[in-house]
Amino acid sequence: MIAKQTDSNLVAPGTRRPAAFLDRDGVLNVDHGYVHRPEQLEWVTGAPESVRLLNDAGYYVIVITNQSGVARGLFDDAAVKSFHAHMQSALASNGARIDAFYYCPHHPEGSVKAFAIACDCRKPRTGMLEQAARDWPIDINKSFLIGDKDQDMGAAAAFKIRGIRFDSRLHSLPDLVRQALASFKSPQNPAYP
Repeated sequence: MIAKQTDSNLVAPGTRRPAAFLDRDGVLNVDHGYVHRPEQLEWVTGAPESVRLLNDAGYYVIVITNQSGVARGLFDDAAVKSFHAHMQSALASNGARIDAFYYCPHHPEGSVKAFAIACDCRKPRTGMLEQAARDWPIDINKSFLIGDKDQDMGAAAAFKIRGIRFDSRLHSLPDLVRQALASFKSPQNPAYP
């Protein structure tokens, strides 16, 4: 089971476009460990601007995140969805949006029996990426994933898309996004197929 959450006002458009797959904790928000309450949201510097840059470039912006806190009994599915809704609201006030959130609530060592499984969606496996590609008309060849962990890079490699390692101590997220966009032709560019 892959948990999917989209803004109820958004419907997957028919236009084939690339996607920017973003890890959540450590890329968009500061990873304080099992972040799940709205008041815990602390943006990584430049994260809302980065999402807006991707929106303006015509990319689908899709969050792909492991949320083992559900399997560990630290919080439930509703808390994850509430946190994502809060993120979406905060982004909207910055003129940005995430098109969809996909999260894996599983962990083989979890304490909640229903979620204590080895699954195909937990990164570095590609289940969430595959589901997003079924749900959205994504141009995989021009898509990329930004993550801060080996499991993110492993998922990108297994899905055969470019993986971009982000470290908030070393990189500016907006600069990293600009570099990624420059490496592909923008979908807004008339030369884009």
